[in-house]
Amino acid sequence: MAVQVLTLPGWLSSGPQHWQTRWEQRYGFVRVEQHDWLTPRRGDWMARLEDVVGDAAGPVVLVAHSLGCILTAAWAVHSRHTGRVRGALLVAPGDVEQPDLAAHLPGWAPIVRRALPFSSVLVASRDDPYCRFERAQGLAADWGSRFIDAGARGHLNAESGLGDWPEALDWIAPWRDAAPGV
Repeated sequence: MAVQVLTLPGWLSSGPQHWQTRWEQRYGFVRVEQHDWLTPRRGDWMARLEDVVGDAAGPVVLVAHSLGCILTAAWAVHSRHTGRVRGALLVAPGDVEQPDLAAHLPGWAPIVRRALPFSSVLVASRDDPYCRFERAQGLAADWGSRFIDAGARGHLNAESGLGDWPEALDWIAPWRDAAPGV
């Protein structure tokens, strides 16, 4: 059975030049559309992800950016469908416990810090304005994620100049290519 790759954008979604959008257009990955990108509610976003994963025809790979990473951790604690997830790529988590982000994203703190029940890779930049590098390393440890240092590239979004970001595709390849039932 084919593995479906689901993209989980962050707050305000991902624009046309964002690597997530480029992957959707180029490879047919499916964006988990949320009802409200401007004023996201954690419970609503979790319910939507639960519906999409539950309705998937087979196993899934999650590709999360920013608030999508925080969503993944919160969803995994309550979901009945985590067994369908082959793995998760968590890119540039947004630290919703930072006062400036918390003011714009009420209800997202505290960040869930339990080990994810599936394999994961967390990628962080050394100069991300939305999450200190050491904080991202701590989230990776808490979530049981392999940590990748992306260097100084900002928030790892469209402004980071990543283009189609083929390097990151390599990180999800083992989950996409795994034999059924693996």
